[in-house]
Amino acid sequence: MSLKVQTSNITNKNDPKSINSRVFIGNLNTAVVKKSDVETIFSKYGRVVGCSVHKGYAFVQYSNERHARAAVLGENGRVLAGQTLGKSSTSHFWCQGAAKAGCFPRNLELGARS
Repeated sequence: MSLKVQTSNITNKNDPKSINSRVFIGNLNTAVVKKSDVETIFSKYGRVVGCSVHKGYAFVQYSNERHARAAVLGENGRVLAGQTLGKSSTSHFWCQGAAKAGCFPRNLELGARS
């Protein structure tokens, strides 16, 4: 039996306490991968309180920073729907605390990590 995970769409709060609990997922094949898929994959690292999926990327908001760090370590480089997530030969990468200044998909540099 599969457990259905349902979360809020809110991941863009400016709350300084939640910024380090947010994970950016780049190079995401959103033509195939849906919000429910992202929630299911990332919920194994801790309590997901929010998830938003956009064309080519997503954000996952965890209840605490420890869960976010575990997700970054556990999923970086994973192949999902034919595309490699993380910084390994992709045009996007994971960015812990993605809402901090300058850390948005349009400003990311290949191979960098915050």
